Amino acid sequence: VQLQASGGGLVQPGGSLRLSCAASGDIFKINKMYWYRQAPGKQRELVASITSGGTTTYVGSVKGRFTVSRDNPKKTMYLQMNSLKPEDTGVYYCNGVVTTTLTTNEYWGQGTLVTVSS
Repeated sequence: VQLQASGGGLVQPGGSLRLSCAASGDIFKINKMYWYRQAPGKQRELVASITSGGTTTYVGSVKGRFTVSRDNPKKTMYLQMNSLKPEDTGVYYCNGVVTTTLTTNEYWGQGTLVTVSS
């Protein structure tokens, strides 16, 4: 099983980006999925989560600006980020709890860099 994150880049404050996390491999079901981020010199923090049924949670600093969603048939999760601020800068990682034909494990994507700067 692999998770591939993409969509990062350089954006000005107030701008928008859409991140994607595509899962592939021997997948029976993708359970809860998460977006984390790690700013330079800081610990990785949980940004948002979404269950297989679509229930979402957000860290307080992104509420009202970020929206997490998923397309289950496409095995893909998204993070729409609006009104971006310099403090949103960091490497964004996706994480998912995936059930295969043999087991259930947690998997991480490789990260995609988001830089918010003028």
